[in-house]
Amino acid sequence: MRLTGIVARTVLFTGWLSVPGLLLPDDWPEWRGAGRRGVWSETGIVDRFSGQTLTLTWKAPVGSGYAGPAVSAGRVFVTEFHPSGGLDGHEGLVALDQLNGMPLWSRRWPVNYAGIEYAAGPRATPTVDGDRVYALGATGRLVCARVLDGSVVWERSFPQAFGTELPPWGMASAPLVHGDLLIAVAYGRPDAKVVALDKYSGEEVWRALSSVRSGPGYSQPILLHHEGRPILIVWHAGGLAAIDPATGTVIWEKLFRTRMETPIATPAWRRPHLLVSAFFNGSRLFRLGGADAELLWQGGSDSGVETDGLHALMNSPVIEGDYIYGICSYGQLRCLRLSTGERVWETQAVTREKARNASAFMVRNGDRYFINNDRGELVIARMAPTGYSEISRAVLIRPTSTPAARRELGAVNWSHPAYAGRSVFARNDEEIVCASLAAE
Repeated sequence: MRLTGIVARTVLFTGWLSVPGLLLPDDWPEWRGAGRRGVWSETGIVDRFSGQTLTLTWKAPVGSGYAGPAVSAGRVFVTEFHPSGGLDGHEGLVALDQLNGMPLWSRRWPVNYAGIEYAAGPRATPTVDGDRVYALGATGRLVCARVLDGSVVWERSFPQAFGTELPPWGMASAPLVHGDLLIAVAYGRPDAKVVALDKYSGEEVWRALSSVRSGPGYSQPILLHHEGRPILIVWHAGGLAAIDPATGTVIWEKLFRTRMETPIATPAWRRPHLLVSAFFNGSRLFRLGGADAELLWQGGSDSGVETDGLHALMNSPVIEGDYIYGICSYGQLRCLRLSTGERVWETQAVTREKARNASAFMVRNGDRYFINNDRGELVIARMAPTGYSEISRAVLIRPTSTPAARRELGAVNWSHPAYAGRSVFARNDEEIVCASLAAE
């Protein structure tokens, strides 16, 4: 029997779902997508939105949290928090059907958020690898569960296993997979700021970097492939480190402290340049060599208000050709010259209001960007040395998180979305939504 059209695609998709651990080409299996690059490679995506509000394919209730979703092999994975009284409650990892949002399974564990600021849920996006998914809670509980049914394979508590003392905003760095290793920023004492675990058993393989001199920060580790080998990049509160991901050997480390120990934005990489940017201390650009990194320039301001260039907070900048684009400390989208860090232009159009910690997450799709701002809007735009060009804008999700500064809407949305199956997936503190972005 020959199948055509929607029926054929449905049967094929159902067949894919029956293969445990299969990674589809349009999956979004971890923070900022495959390789943590913030690149969405699918084609057949809308040129512009048809209205001022996106039509949802589905929505499903979810507990509170800042962690964005991951999408893999027909499932959407998201972490959540349900309070039970005071700072007590349960964190959880939930799996939903990618096509309709129906719950497939959930796993919960008890937590107490004493000492954690913004105590509203997990911060780290789940990491999917084959038939397993890894979820890190705000208090340092790391859970490995089976994709198919959510059964727990192993779990570790960073405070118990490594002597971790929780930083003020909790554990936020999603673990990443390298071969048979699961690498995590654990902030263990004394020399386990970064650890590698056997991804199948959870047993420690190596540890690196001291946790005595500085905190872990809240940035995400990334893997680069440079000059024929993989390099693990960890931007922590005491500096920037390059580590051999197989052995834990520190290749080089550039020491510098960020004010309030707040490296948050994911480093931006475009061979051979590596950029880090912080709210207070501004940006630093490095050129990577074979065994070291050269500082090319750094911003001249340590103020989040009087900014000389780019002072990113949660928003990962991008390097495009000879220019840098990123959201600054009060929501300004800025363009810098890569060679010097000189500002070329800025606009407030993306975030609409100039407010402390205003944010937007940029994901590249072809020659344009899909940008989720903290007002819950999705923007399609192009950026060039000549300026910002907005193509379309629509409301995607209602902001529900309480900001630290006055906002026009009274709430913000600080969760990075996922893009897969020609759709966008976003969550707030009450629900997770899916909207199709497929061209008609």
